Amino acid sequence: MSTPQQGSALERVRGLAREVAKFGAVGGVGVLVNLGVFNLIRHTTDLQVVRASVIATVVAIVTNYLGFRYFTYRDRARTGGSRELPLFVAFSVIGLVIENGVLYTATYGFGWDGPLATNVFKFIGIGTATVFRFWSYRTWVFKALPEQRSEPVEAAEVAAVVSSPRGGAAGASRAPEPAAK
Repeated sequence: MSTPQQGSALERVRGLAREVAKFGAVGGVGVLVNLGVFNLIRHTTDLQVVRASVIATVVAIVTNYLGFRYFTYRDRARTGGSRELPLFVAFSVIGLVIENGVLYTATYGFGWDGPLATNVFKFIGIGTATVFRFWSYRTWVFKALPEQRSEPVEAAEVAAVVSSPRGGAAGASRAPEPAAK
């Protein structure tokens, strides 16, 4: 999975399927956290729908970062706080706007603010934002490690370098040939 361009098309598809499954597992936990915190806040406080949703989304983002870094993309390059975390936060905020924009439109644009409607549109917003998050996280945040040459250096390649007039130790110990007249 760390070298998605390496191997046959079938291997790449299998690697992508594993990545999607892991992303989905972490995302599934994030959805449960998101909806759970959202409904807990809605039923125990007087916060407005979108404010409760934003808080729940932030809690889910923290949960997801841990899952993505240490499970889904654990074999990817680690750039830590200097690159990875700021990009994750930036793309997560865009996802937060997408997710809560759907809920905002349904609630304040169409007046669909009952408990069932808010959960349905919260879920639709999560799904819409998930497509964006999957693409952005795998493309920009948790970048694949560069390909490594896995095949051993062939003996013929070494022999060619060593026996060339200017290459390797054998070429260095030979005296130059005299010029032809």
